[in-house]
Parts: sequence; structure tokens; C-alpha cells
Amino acid sequence: MSKELRNLFETSKHYSIKWEKYFEIYDDIFSKFRGKKITFVEIGILNGGSLKIWREYFGPDARVIGIDLNPECKQFEGNGVEIVIGNQSDPIFWDEFFKKYGKVDIILDDGGHTNLDQITTTIKSIENINNDGILLIEDTSTSYVSEYNSNPKYSFINFCKKTVDDLNYTFPFEKKKKFNFSLNKYIYSIQFYESIVVFKVNRNRTRTNKIITNKGINSGIRDFFMKGNEIYLEKYQSIFNKISFVRLTKFKKKLKNFLNTNKIKNYFN
Repeated sequence: MSKELRNLFETSKHYSIKWEKYFEIYDDIFSKFRGKKITFVEIGILNGGSLKIWREYFGPDARVIGIDLNPECKQFEGNGVEIVIGNQSDPIFWDEFFKKYGKVDIILDDGGHTNLDQITTTIKSIENINNDGILLIEDTSTSYVSEYNSNPKYSFINFCKKTVDDLNYTFPFEKKKKFNFSLNKYIYSIQFYESIVVFKVNRNRTRTNKIITNKGINSGIRDFFMKGNEIYLEKYQSIFNKISFVRLTKFKKKLKNFLNTNKIKNYFN
């Protein structure tokens, strides 16, 4: 199917630029929306080529809206494509946009690619995407390019990493940190590709997780889920024999965590 999308790109009469790997990702993420009554928004119009491609790809029932900062892009309006002129870095623009157009199903951000552009678009758009909708941010490799972003600490990719932590906060185990700003009541899944991040939205799937059991026979088998992690403790057995039982459990846990961390920390360099 990605060949069909690639063909639409290559035969379009309007000039467009895309990275080659993107077509497979598009089809992975967008194919289920084809032929459906959806609202698709693309940020970044340039020469208008990709909007015509999306018009054909999604079919006649889709509403296709393009957003760009340059007023000259208004010339590409028509034939089933709407054009909105505005600044994706401006939160007020987004408030006015969603007030006029309502909730949407897909937003593809191929706009300015800066931290401010991508993060502002994410935080203003997520709550305005319908359940089972998608926010796809392109060219996220700019998080590593100083020309686009002077402060790597506050890059879009680091924002996404923080959002992964936030997504996992809903899991009902020990809660280490609660973020002041959270999107975890909208986002249930995040996918990372080379230079693309995809947020999947569904408010019904962000509920707190819970353990369920079936009615099968419980054979009373002991769970050894932590035993394997004691592989590096064996040579310390002579020391353990000298420690009182009360202190031993806590000491073994600390030692095990230290040894295991020391074994894997190089994989984080």
C-alpha cells in the first residue's frame, strides 16, 4: 500500500518534499482511516503538493485542511482542500482554529520543526483530537540540530520522553513523580520512528490499569520473578552468613540493585 502512496507523491503535479522512509510509516498509521469520514489537518503547505496527495489517499469523504504561516499558500485552496493561515507556535491561533473547526481525527505536523512549534502544537492539539485519532509529528530529528533548537534539554524529543514517563504514571504501582503538566488522560500510546513521533489518542483507554484473574485452577506454583536477578549475589554468600536475619533481606536488596545496575549502566552511555 505504501507503493500507492509513493506513486501519488511522484505523480503529483505540485512540488513536494518527503523523506523516503516516511511513506511506510504513513501507511502503517493512516491506512485504517481511508474511505472514512474524517478531518485531516496538515501543518506546513509550502507548494501544496502533499495536500493533494492526502485528498486522493483518504478519499472523498475526508475533510482536508492545510495550515501555513505564509499567506501565499491560500492559492492552493479548492478541490476539496481548505487552507488556514496561522502560526503553529501561537497558542491563541490554536484556540481560534479549534473553536471554528471543532475536533479533528488526524494532525500531521510538517511545519516549522522547532521545539516551540512541535511542543505548542502537541499541547494545544491533543485534547482536540477525537478518540482513536492521531497526532503525527514529522522531522523530530531537529531536536538534535542546533540550527533549529538551541537548548537540547528542552527539545521536543525530551518532551516526548517525559510524556512516556507520564503515560506510565497511571500504572497502579509505586508513583515516583507526578508532573504538573500532563497529557495522560488523552494519550494511551506513543510510537517512535526515525524522525517521527506518533501520539495515539483515546480517553477511554487511559484509565488506571488493574489486575484481573480468571477461574482456572491455581496450582500454588511459587513465582520466582526476582530470583533470576540474584545471579551476581552468589559469591557474597559467606558475608550473608554473618548478618542477622533481620538485616539480611534489606542488605541483599541494596547489594543486588547495586550489582545489577553496575552491569547494565554502560548500555545507557
